[in-house]
Amino acid sequence: MSYVDRLAKLGLPSLESRRLHLDLIYCYKVVFGLVKLNFAQSADMFELSTVLVTRGHSHKLYKPRCTANVRANFFASRVVNVWNSLPDSVSFVSLCTFKRSLMVVDFSKFLKCV
Repeated sequence: MSYVDRLAKLGLPSLESRRLHLDLIYCYKVVFGLVKLNFAQSADMFELSTVLVTRGHSHKLYKPRCTANVRANFFASRVVNVWNSLPDSVSFVSLCTFKRSLMVVDFSKFLKCV
């Protein structure tokens, strides 16, 4: 029985899906100042997009270009595309409503193992 079959039988999300949800929750905490980061460059971790007219939510993040393939797996790089593609249905009012509204979003296009 494959990993995907076992997850379906047990009704569990994949590890990749759980990591994505936790990444988005942590990103919310960083963007809205709910986490105190202990390093000097914490203000540079995420930068809000300066584009005023955007589709979707108004909390889009700027993704700087990175030429090194190594940085692609860093938290600040891997979460920006998913964060910016969150639909209007996601609520940014509080952490609790953000977590609840993430449960109904389909992230299958960002997951390798569906």
